[in-house]
Amino acid sequence: MAIIVQKFGGSSVADAECVKNVARLAIAEHEKGKQVVVVVSAMGKTTDNLLNLARQITDVPDPREIDMLISTGEQISIAMLAIAIQSMGVPARSFTGPQVGIITDNAHRKAKIVRINDEKIRRELNKGEIVIVAGFQGTTLDNEVTTLGRGGSDTTAIALAAVLEAEVCDIYTDVDGVYTADPRIVPNARKLKRITYDEMLELASLGAKVLHSRSVEIGKNYNVPIHVRSSFDNIPGTMVVKEIKEMEDIVVSGVAYNRNEAKISLLGVPDKPGVAASLFGTLGERNIVVDMIIQNVGADELNDITFTVSKDDLDEALIVAEAAAKELGAKNVVHDRSIAKVSVVGVGMKSHSGVAATMFRALAKNKINIGMISTSEIKISCVIKETDVDRAVQAIHKEFELAEIQHE
Repeated sequence: MAIIVQKFGGSSVADAECVKNVARLAIAEHEKGKQVVVVVSAMGKTTDNLLNLARQITDVPDPREIDMLISTGEQISIAMLAIAIQSMGVPARSFTGPQVGIITDNAHRKAKIVRINDEKIRRELNKGEIVIVAGFQGTTLDNEVTTLGRGGSDTTAIALAAVLEAEVCDIYTDVDGVYTADPRIVPNARKLKRITYDEMLELASLGAKVLHSRSVEIGKNYNVPIHVRSSFDNIPGTMVVKEIKEMEDIVVSGVAYNRNEAKISLLGVPDKPGVAASLFGTLGERNIVVDMIIQNVGADELNDITFTVSKDDLDEALIVAEAAAKELGAKNVVHDRSIAKVSVVGVGMKSHSGVAATMFRALAKNKINIGMISTSEIKISCVIKETDVDRAVQAIHKEFELAEIQHE
């Protein structure tokens, strides 16, 4: 029997009625003769509420204990969904990540999946049960509970789809697909019928909240068919697929933004070998992801090094930066929480020129200043003021005429 994996986010299981709706969607696939695995997030804002509780005690809670705390949210969801499905006359069983053998590394709050033992899931599926798995969590080889980072339920679902060789992984969200821009900012944004793994990976890593970036990477590596769709409307969504030739005709597929950015600058750093290695090596050891980096060569053999991290990592990154500045003899460390990043993404950029100029023109027309620039084969990103995000996204979307119907 074909296996299908369904993933439902927090808004899809926000209350008892939503949970019943999810139960009906799972049962509908079960009644088609599919073996169904459902991955769910914590209900509504449960994770945020738990984190807020911890921060009422201390600003820097221990990562291990945070994992113990926030992993409880999904345990409520899976039990609620199992109860709902059973009440509708269909056998179901819920499991935590550790129970189904999702083994991770030791990086609390940002753990990566090392392997999955699929024996228990297959055994329950072969009994005719709908299997419900807690997203976002796993366990180390030492039986320590870990979590995969915000949005990690997507990673759980697509990793399970890969190991189970599922025919599709349906990612159910509160939107009905992937759009050329956030429809809340750009009302005429257009839903894409399909998007490549690479484009989706860039959009996810750049702040688009539809899919977790690591989940897309797993999908690409294992060629998992991913269908992004709404849990509230039974209509086709967006398929995430391999790149095909005609996709190169579409220069830009979408505009993304990320308000969760912060900037740190080390000023007056001595210009000598090993400085960058020391600073960014220490940040890496702390599992702090650095996004954009600029080094300006100044006078008197002194440099300025500027880099961006997520706002969530800013406090810890500042501790590292200030320690490095002291050790290296830098003059000062400054930071800015009021920045954001706006980006354009498209596989067509590889064979079309002038994309950067078009983006910069859109920002210039609207008097939006660019602080930093980063490029790759299929993306261009600019750091701007956080207060300029909405205008920037609207201007870029209009300049590239993304609301127009294109061949997909």
